Amino acid sequence: MNTTDELVSARDIRKAFLGYKVLDGVDFSVRSGEIHALLGENGAGKSTLIKILTGVHRPDSGTVRVGGEAVVVRDTLHAQQLGIGTVYQEVNLLPNLTVAENLFIGRQPRRFGLVDRKTMSERAKVLLAQYDIHIDVSADLARYSVAIQQLVAIARAVDLSGSVLILDEPTASLDRHEVELLFSVMRKLRDRGLGIVFITHFLDQVYEVSDRITVLRNGRLMGISPTAALSKVDLVSMMLGRTLAASTEREKQPETERREPLVSFSNYGRSRSISPFDLDIAAGEVVGVAGLLGSGRTETARLLFGVDLPEKGSATMDGKTIRIASPRDAIRLGFGLCPEDRKIDGIIGDLSVRENIALALQARRGWLRRMSSREQAELADRFVKALDIRTTDIEKPVKLLSGGNQQKVILARWLATGPRFLILDEPTRGIDVGAHAEIIELIKRLCHEGMALLVISSELEEIVAYSTRVRVLRDRVHCQDLTGDEISADGIMRAIAAQTGATA
Repeated sequence: MNTTDELVSARDIRKAFLGYKVLDGVDFSVRSGEIHALLGENGAGKSTLIKILTGVHRPDSGTVRVGGEAVVVRDTLHAQQLGIGTVYQEVNLLPNLTVAENLFIGRQPRRFGLVDRKTMSERAKVLLAQYDIHIDVSADLARYSVAIQQLVAIARAVDLSGSVLILDEPTASLDRHEVELLFSVMRKLRDRGLGIVFITHFLDQVYEVSDRITVLRNGRLMGISPTAALSKVDLVSMMLGRTLAASTEREKQPETERREPLVSFSNYGRSRSISPFDLDIAAGEVVGVAGLLGSGRTETARLLFGVDLPEKGSATMDGKTIRIASPRDAIRLGFGLCPEDRKIDGIIGDLSVRENIALALQARRGWLRRMSSREQAELADRFVKALDIRTTDIEKPVKLLSGGNQQKVILARWLATGPRFLILDEPTRGIDVGAHAEIIELIKRLCHEGMALLVISSELEEIVAYSTRVRVLRDRVHCQDLTGDEISADGIMRAIAAQTGATA
């Protein structure tokens, strides 16, 4: 194929928000009769690029072409008129309307000024039959599975647009059978000459269904390659923005005997979230968790802390069976969780530093044993000093602190409870270099003091620096443990890129 096959192309696309470059000279195209995977970690620029192609944003510079002609995509309706349709992970249809009504909403066939429901139903059946979907189109959409709803959304988008189909994380909520059903439809559309943009975090699915791959990182184009010509190791290298190098290995560390686990999880899992896994962590051990975005890292943390409930499996602590039905149970057992998104799930911005630090301890004590303002102040003062939290006053709203100091406040909140098992999800994301180093040193110190830690991070060198063991996740599956000399940035990359036999 060559550029004459391009249905849509973007050249040298640049976009900034408030001076921050989100896209910096990105090229992208989708050809007739291909499935093109668009990949990248958080902040790579995928969403912004798609919004430019669909008219949600205008590029600051660069050119978008449709069928070889330069265009300015004014809005999403204009994008549909140009032949570009989009289906998002969260199906943008109306579950309280029938399948037929969802397919033809806004363009229902009419007779004598009224909606011709018989004709609409007949057309809906014919349309869905092209995808081997034979369902009651007069039933409410909510009656059907997420997979069927996705396929109805795809049928509508193709019927409206008919040239380019953008699928944004379409398999995130599907089981393996449903994924195969979706892929069958995608291949049929490709064979009809459509160009499909496939955005996903599941590498095995990329190699199963795509023809070409484009990788973005931090708003820059890292590479474009035919899928068959790009190894998984090279793909992971592009996504993580690094190349394999022996120099990243840590110094050889003495082997230590495995101690009795403090906490142990057996066959723990939740369908459509994370495949069943076994995990045990001893006191004084840091288990680093590595994997690409969407691999199941945060889902694992949520399951261990009781935010999500396991559908199977058991857990023990100090050799005794425990049940974690809620975060309150986890806190009572001596667990702590610093979440990935500190602004949404961590800090309460309008509350003071003092109040934020006291929250978890107060929750564990219960609201009948309220902490006095003086107790809270003494607690906050102690941890402000211990963690070097930079604030002029413990009564300052925590939202006014820097990202690194907000992260220290969340750490202080959990350390104040005296946890035995601490889960840290991306503890150094979005903070300055100084705070980054301080938090890594804190993780090491807590380990030496006998705490059990599970630390999730996208930074490979960081995981290598503090982990006594590394658990590698891939496509929602706990795949491999690395120990001793196996723990290196290169070793983690190779483990992430290795072939897996199942998708959760």
